[in-house]
Amino acid sequence: MLKALIFDFDGLILDTETPEVLVWQSIYKEHGFELPVDEWEKTIGGYGLSNFDPAQHLSLLTSGRLDSASLRIRYRKESDAIIHSNPILPGVINMIEQAKEAGLQVSIGSSSPHSWVDAHAKRLGIFDYFDQIICQDDVLPGRTKPNPDIYLKALEQLNVKKDAAVVFEDSPNGVLAARRAEIFVVAVPNPLTVKMGVSGDATVSSLAELSLQELSEKVSRKTEG
Repeated sequence: MLKALIFDFDGLILDTETPEVLVWQSIYKEHGFELPVDEWEKTIGGYGLSNFDPAQHLSLLTSGRLDSASLRIRYRKESDAIIHSNPILPGVINMIEQAKEAGLQVSIGSSSPHSWVDAHAKRLGIFDYFDQIICQDDVLPGRTKPNPDIYLKALEQLNVKKDAAVVFEDSPNGVLAARRAEIFVVAVPNPLTVKMGVSGDATVSSLAELSLQELSEKVSRKTEG
């Protein structure tokens, strides 16, 4: 029986990922270079698969002419401006409301820090929807996605078993983390991660395509199978 839904944040609740890559691509192009998207993609949804730092990389490409700290400040300012104009992604609120009406617990499980997730959740007016918010601060250093620790911590805090929960994810790192935690995962690729071939136990192009009833049926079929 389904008892909890766990949502990734970046790229799943709010599209923070597309603005970030677009800003870096613009900055690189401005200086005659191209962002190595294959390296950037490894960082989406988690940490540890790549140590790629675009600010440091671009600084090296320009032989130090561009200061990495200044680049990070510019990137953060420009990407934040876009992110703050973005709405919550389609279907998210409806799924949360259906879950709460059905008596399910709802959580966020994110590789980002609380300072980022909590601030955006409060700004968007959804912070109080969640029974728990688990972030990188809540697990050991280096144990964010694609490691399962964030989702295992969420199960612990929610006091539910893995077969009574569902994870919603948009990235390969996140899907892998959920699978390693042995939790049913719904992949919801965003405009950036759709190019990465993300798929889960179920895959939809938008949460607006999926009702809680349909989700429960998918979970039951997999459990019975």
